[in-house]
Amino acid sequence: MIIGICGKSGCGKSTLAKGIIEQTNSKAIHLDIDKVGHRVLLLPEVKNELVNSFGESIVKQNVVDRKKLGEIVFDSRNEMNKLSDITWEYMQIEIDKFLKLNKDKIIVLDWILLSISKYFDMCDIKILLDIPYEVRKQRAMKRDNITGEAFDLREKASIDFDESTFDYVLKTNDKEIVKRLVKSL
Repeated sequence: MIIGICGKSGCGKSTLAKGIIEQTNSKAIHLDIDKVGHRVLLLPEVKNELVNSFGESIVKQNVVDRKKLGEIVFDSRNEMNKLSDITWEYMQIEIDKFLKLNKDKIIVLDWILLSISKYFDMCDIKILLDIPYEVRKQRAMKRDNITGEAFDLREKASIDFDESTFDYVLKTNDKEIVKRLVKSL
């Protein structure tokens, strides 16, 4: 079984995934696809392609500076698409490996862009976390140590979701709701 969790930055996707793992007595395994994206930035071939597209300013101490790259891509849908075009091939390799290695487990995928990827159709259960903007902003500022302006820039680059494509739309992700959700699975 594959459970897909979507939602905007700071909505609690990883927290919900951890709650599902707890409620299934660790019979589930979680893949945060954002972290896959972060890992592929460490690949030399990806770094070279990014430098060719965005310039040397995105490199700090011989590593792609995610914060600097974010300042560029979160401000422009075109630049975000360039980043995705470079990294997506490498990300898919990692995601496919994870799915194959864990095919006998309950897999929880979480990613803001899951609903516009091929992996969304693979999900047996699709969950959207639709948490209020101000709550998400406070969480993300604290978690990522960013300013409100940086969050607003991130939010501007975010996608919108079609609630009708999800099996569940949660406006909160408290433990009782997670328990009821897992029981219903």
